Amino acid sequence: MVKPHNKPVSDFIMPLHINGLQGRMLHMPAPAGKKREILLIYGHHASLERLQGLAEILNDYGAVTMPDLPGFGGMDSFYKIGQKATLDNFADYLATFIKMKYRRKHVTILGVSLGFVIATRMLQRFPDLTKKVDLLVSAVGFTHHDDFNFTPSRHRFYLNSARVFSHTLPATFFKNLCLNPIVLRLAYSKTKNAKKRFEGLSKSEKRISMNFEIHLWQCNDVRTYMAMGKSFLKLDNCKTKIGLPVWHINSDNDQYFDSHRIEQHMRIVFTDFHAVRSRLRNHGPSIILDKAEARQMLPPKIRQLLAEPT
Repeated sequence: MVKPHNKPVSDFIMPLHINGLQGRMLHMPAPAGKKREILLIYGHHASLERLQGLAEILNDYGAVTMPDLPGFGGMDSFYKIGQKATLDNFADYLATFIKMKYRRKHVTILGVSLGFVIATRMLQRFPDLTKKVDLLVSAVGFTHHDDFNFTPSRHRFYLNSARVFSHTLPATFFKNLCLNPIVLRLAYSKTKNAKKRFEGLSKSEKRISMNFEIHLWQCNDVRTYMAMGKSFLKLDNCKTKIGLPVWHINSDNDQYFDSHRIEQHMRIVFTDFHAVRSRLRNHGPSIILDKAEARQMLPPKIRQLLAEPT
């Protein structure tokens, strides 16, 4: 397959100005003869750089666009323009982006985790946009707070913590103390989540991953991060039907979700549900997703669907 370029992915990152907010957008043009337009939406703890390997793989099948989300990846937050970081506001932002970017074109949507949650709410709030979607893919996405496999006490701890730190003063404290690089290196690396992420990595790979982990924590707005954590821990996206089938990429090693409950809830929302197993080692990719791991995240069946003419 002939690529339209031999440039590094970073060369395709450009400024994004929308609704009074400034951020960035990755846009990789389609290879010769490919007409598919792919919108890649990253998740809760992410940036353009974290998913650039997945963007590279997707670029084999068409043009790939991945915008920043307000308050994530270094983009201005909703709070800057006097709005709150709510799921509905993220959905409206995404709808605006699609209408601006794709106009008369059809689009393939691939949402990763929280990215899929936002895409789902968008399609529920703007049902006319379903006519523009030629393929909808959930990469370890979910639709209801009961999809989490947390114990009740763990769920309450996460939810209460997110509630507290979604306010201005606690968020400022969290940013200035807890997100200090020295504190992160000492404390975060010992958490259960970090141990899972760094499992099997060499010493140098752990160092690189830790450096990027620090970058991810610091480039995301704390209030937004916590507000969205609160939103998905209380999530119920099962109230409105969407007139599209969904292809759901799951992982047998997902430490966060119950795949059976995810299927039950997605069957309530979408006209059809197709589960496709990936070879991911856990819920999400490693801190820096390279092309090799991106191939594991994108199973052959999904690649087959993407290769079909639009």
